[in-house]
Amino acid sequence: MAIKFCSFASGSSGNCYMVKDEETAILIDAGISGKKIFQCLEDTDTPAEDVAALLITHEHIDHVKSIPVVTKKLPNVLAYANAGTWMANERPVSSEKRRVFNTGEEFQIGAFTVRPFAVSHDAAEPVGFSIMHGGCQVTILTDSGFLSDENLAEMADADLLVLESNHEEEILLMGRYPYPLKRRILGEQGHLSNVTCGKGLAHIHKAVPKPRQVLLGHLSHENNDPSVAMLAVRNTLFEHGVIPGGDLQIEVAHRDRRSDVFVIEK
Repeated sequence: MAIKFCSFASGSSGNCYMVKDEETAILIDAGISGKKIFQCLEDTDTPAEDVAALLITHEHIDHVKSIPVVTKKLPNVLAYANAGTWMANERPVSSEKRRVFNTGEEFQIGAFTVRPFAVSHDAAEPVGFSIMHGGCQVTILTDSGFLSDENLAEMADADLLVLESNHEEEILLMGRYPYPLKRRILGEQGHLSNVTCGKGLAHIHKAVPKPRQVLLGHLSHENNDPSVAMLAVRNTLFEHGVIPGGDLQIEVAHRDRRSDVFVIEK
C-alpha cells in the first residue's frame, strides 16, 4: 500500500505538511494561511472530507497560526497535541475538536500509526512525528537544538524524512539578529544548523543504509538559502564518507511553495 507526502510550506515563516493514503489525510502543523492550506489540498487532489487529523508539534505561531480556521472548515478534522502544547497554545480550538496524546505513545488515525517523540526546543512540550503505514515510515523532525540518540534512532527507519536545516552558522553569526536571539538559535533548545543536519544524515545512513528521501526543512529566510543548505549538507556528508544520490535523495522543502507529491511504498 502506497502512501503520499507533500510539504505545503516549511520555514521560519510557516510550516504545514500532509501525509495521506486513499482514504485518510493527516496534516502536520498549520502555520501558514488557511487559504494556502485549502489550495494545497485542492492541488494535491485531497478532498476536505478526507482530512481526519491535524497533528501539532508545538505552540509557536509558525506552526499553529491557522488551527482555528482548519478545525472549523475541515468537517472531519480533529486536532492532536500533547497536554503541554495545549496548555501553552493561544489559538482557539473548540473542545470537541481537541485530542490529547502522550509523547512517546503511539496512536491510530485510520490505517496510520502515529508516534510522537520528544525534541529539544524552547516550547512547552515540543515533538516530532513518525507516521507509519504498510511498512512505510515518514518522519518529521524540525525545531530542535540538537539530535539526541533517540532522535537519530527514530530517523534511521524513515523512508521519507523531513529534517531541519535551519541556518548556516556563519551567516547567522555575521547577520543582523541581536546577540540573545543568535544564542537562542544556536543553543540546545534552538534550531539545527546545516552542518548538524548533515552529520545526522550521515549517521543514520551508515546505521541503516536503505533507500531514503530527505527534505531539508524549516530553512531560515534570514540565515540560510536553499542552495547554501544543499551545499553545506552535501559537503558534510562527503566529509563523513557518505555520497548523496542513489539511495540517499536530498531536496529542499521550500518555505513559500509546496513540494512535489512523494509516493512511498514497499
